[in-house]
Amino acid sequence: MLALDFSKIYSALPGLERSLESRLIKTHRDPFLASVKIKTSTNAKSESLRPKLKLTSLEALAEAAECLKALAHPHRLRMIQMLLRDRYTVGELAKACEIPSHMASEHLRLMQRCGFLASEKDGRKVFYQVSQPMLSNIMDCIEHRFAAK
Repeated sequence: MLALDFSKIYSALPGLERSLESRLIKTHRDPFLASVKIKTSTNAKSESLRPKLKLTSLEALAEAAECLKALAHPHRLRMIQMLLRDRYTVGELAKACEIPSHMASEHLRLMQRCGFLASEKDGRKVFYQVSQPMLSNIMDCIEHRFAAK
């Protein structure tokens, strides 16, 4: 038996359901139409009961993905882990990550461009600190998932 699903058409054009059904009922004597089963809009009704999801725009998600890429490096994650607890200089962060200061500076600059970090000059030293407290949520997830390894 052939099944036709008009539920999407019905939801787009109210009143069409009754019109189409009445025409098919009148012409059911046709051998082809006798084998046609109309699927009513019950699926459309159950779909309309679903709560509407508030989704983030794809443009915003693309921006988020780019910023998350900035965190996707072990040295940067270590720096964020430290900076969530206190403020540090480039030299201190470089030493903790076991990398040269110029490499640490590049990592910090990248994260600063994404808005994750802020810097503050104190005399001749520049201290970095987290400017987005929500990074702690990301780091909590990472530490929870990977700390035992």
